[in-house]
Amino acid sequence: MINGDHDQLAHPISDDPKTPLLPLHGDPPQRKLSFRSSLSSILTLKNFYILLGPLLSTIVCLFVKLDGPVTSTNMLAILAWVFAWWLTEAVPMPVTSMSPLFLFPLFGISSADHVAHSYMDDVIALVLGSFILVLAVEHYNIHRRLAFNITMVFCGDPLNPPLLLLGICATTAFVSMWMHNVAAAVLMMPVATGIIQRLPTGPTQSDVENKFCRAVILGVIYSTAIGGMSTLTGTGVNLILVGMWKKYFPNEEPISFNKWFFFGFPFAFLLFIALWGILCLLYCSKGSGRALSAYLDKSHLKRELEFLGPMAFAEKMVLAVFSMLIVLWMTKSITDDVPGWGVLFNGRVGDGTVSVMMATLLFIIPNKKEKGEKLMDWNKCKKLPWSLILLLGAGFAIAEGVESSGLADILSETLDFLERAPYLAIAPAVCLISSIITEFITSNNATTTLVVPLLIQIAKGMHLHPLLLMVPGAIGAQFAFLLPTATPSNVVGFTTGHIEMKDMIKIGLPLKIAGIAALTLLMPTLGAYVFETNKDV
Repeated sequence: MINGDHDQLAHPISDDPKTPLLPLHGDPPQRKLSFRSSLSSILTLKNFYILLGPLLSTIVCLFVKLDGPVTSTNMLAILAWVFAWWLTEAVPMPVTSMSPLFLFPLFGISSADHVAHSYMDDVIALVLGSFILVLAVEHYNIHRRLAFNITMVFCGDPLNPPLLLLGICATTAFVSMWMHNVAAAVLMMPVATGIIQRLPTGPTQSDVENKFCRAVILGVIYSTAIGGMSTLTGTGVNLILVGMWKKYFPNEEPISFNKWFFFGFPFAFLLFIALWGILCLLYCSKGSGRALSAYLDKSHLKRELEFLGPMAFAEKMVLAVFSMLIVLWMTKSITDDVPGWGVLFNGRVGDGTVSVMMATLLFIIPNKKEKGEKLMDWNKCKKLPWSLILLLGAGFAIAEGVESSGLADILSETLDFLERAPYLAIAPAVCLISSIITEFITSNNATTTLVVPLLIQIAKGMHLHPLLLMVPGAIGAQFAFLLPTATPSNVVGFTTGHIEMKDMIKIGLPLKIAGIAALTLLMPTLGAYVFETNKDV
């Protein structure tokens, strides 16, 4: 007992873990620390952004009184909520894109079934079908074979660096015409770096070699954006524009694949020539061929092609299906005198119909590699761009909601003061504002979704055909040429380490000016002819 008492005195209370070492005066420090950390985890900027959407929506409902039906105020409240979340990325953009599915019924804009229809129409079917075909092209390395073959044609003998640069840029633009910009950049950047990696690096690299490396990377970045402008499937922005035109003006002729191509391709071609000229002027002079010829020649490209081997049956079939899709798109509706094959179905067939039909063939045709294996299976389709599809659906739902709620009429009356403004002043301003929003605030898809409904009302106030402003606004959103973070394609090029921000500004600024000037001049001339903007809407 004595020994036990001695031990207890020698180590008083230390053997009992439940006994506090110090007298308690209030909460234990651990509890205070836990409370502070919990509070700090709640009071974050991200959580503030999450609350910002509902908060702005509540403020609009309580304090904003529009001269129209209640639904117009409710629609404005929804726009405040959705755009706040889009701009701050409080929640992932695809999740924000789904919010109209619950906001529209709750705010009395439309029924659940009605708003859900916006998330699947012919434009979204066009995206699904064309992306499945793009995934097949990626899977069978058809893009690499195409890139090496075209670049070989432009390489020149002896080496002509401006011509080689033209080949690399033209190949990238061509690939980007048929697949999403980001996918094109990701596919083509390894091809570009594979060509320039033969050049010396580090201190031994000459100024001529360094400039050529920069020119190639910059060329791929900007050619990706330019190529995407020329076709409907090249970028989500064009699809959003076409979908909104269909939603706002259902009685007007839809913008088909070939109609957009007849305007988009000449514009993209002019911008591409401007890009090549700027790159050659600043980074790739004709006299640089002698310095580069020791490292770049056709033998390198030939070795890369030999490594790919001869075209297999599967590659040929994917290429045939893709080519057939392009032909069907281009010939569905040609002119009034030559209506195209679409007339056989009384106008019930859309570009999405063709896209999904040709994509379906990929799951039927065997690849002749393994018994029973087809050109595509659903496991290869896991990379489908569901985020883009949801964003398209949200944009179409918002477009229809703005119209049906009466908010469109109120916006149109508010913007009547622009009636006297000259078009040649408004069009470049629209391009510039769209490009700045994309450059510094949000993605080009989100910018288009935000800007186009407003431009429709501005056009009504100016008594202009809506496409005269919608097209500059949408294409202007793709002029994000200055910052590495402006688009994912820019990021892909910047992370190669071959370029700096000053390079992007040096090329991007004159390219942006050239794009705005070309669009301002082409829209009331070629655009008026292609889109028939002289007709009343």
